[in-house]
Formats: sequence, C-alpha cells, structure tokens
Amino acid sequence: MDETDELERIREKKREELRKRAEREQQAASSPDTPVSVTGSGHFQEVVDRHPIVLVDFYADWCGPCQMLAPTLETIAAETTATVAKVDTDAHQRLAQQHGVQGLPTLVLFVDGEPVERLVGMQNEATLRQVISNHQPA
Repeated sequence: MDETDELERIREKKREELRKRAEREQQAASSPDTPVSVTGSGHFQEVVDRHPIVLVDFYADWCGPCQMLAPTLETIAAETTATVAKVDTDAHQRLAQQHGVQGLPTLVLFVDGEPVERLVGMQNEATLRQVISNHQPA
C-alpha cells in the first residue's frame, strides 16, 4: 500500500506541475504585442498580476533616452513573451516614487508579480532580451 500511495502522490505532483506550466504558457501567449500604457496604480497592479513576465518602463515624454528606447520596447513587446508596460512618471509620480525611480528611463522586470531586475538608463535590445530570457520558466 505504501508504494501505491507514494506513486499516486508523485502522479498528483506531476499533474499539478503540468497544469501550472500550461497556465503560464497560456498567459504568455496572451501577452499583448504592443506596450500597455498604465493608467494608474490599480491598472499597474492588474497588469503586473495578470502577466507572468512584465517589463515596466518608467519614462517621461521630455526624456531623450526614453524616446530613443521606445522603438526597442515596441520590438520587445512584439517579439517576446514579456508584457511591456509604460508608466509616464509625470502623470504617475506617486507610482514612480513607490518603485524607487530616481533616473529615467528606469526599467523594472516583474516575474509573477515580484520585481526581480532593475535597469536604469538607455538599454539595448540584446540586454533586454537577455534579462527577460534569464527569468523565463524552463
């Protein structure tokens, strides 16, 4: 009986792992292929909670490097499983403060709702792809 119980426990664990992987893949497949403009704190939290990998761009319209980074972020949104969210720091100063934004652009990578990477300043596409790839489930 002990072996049967142990086998059933292992099977159940494997089924749960497969179910979670399928959920992550489905969420990743539903990732928007264009950047999402965050409209407020509630919307920010919804985006971060809804998608498994979210690259948040804290930017300002007057910021030159932010403007230069925009086309790269559009490519990242279209070609990776990450969701790209854009937060206008002028319109959402409190949100920027809550996330410790001191320089622009600031990019924060969220995985499963938690911040795991922070990049400040202009970044190239290869760096962003690598950061995202480092945090994708195996």
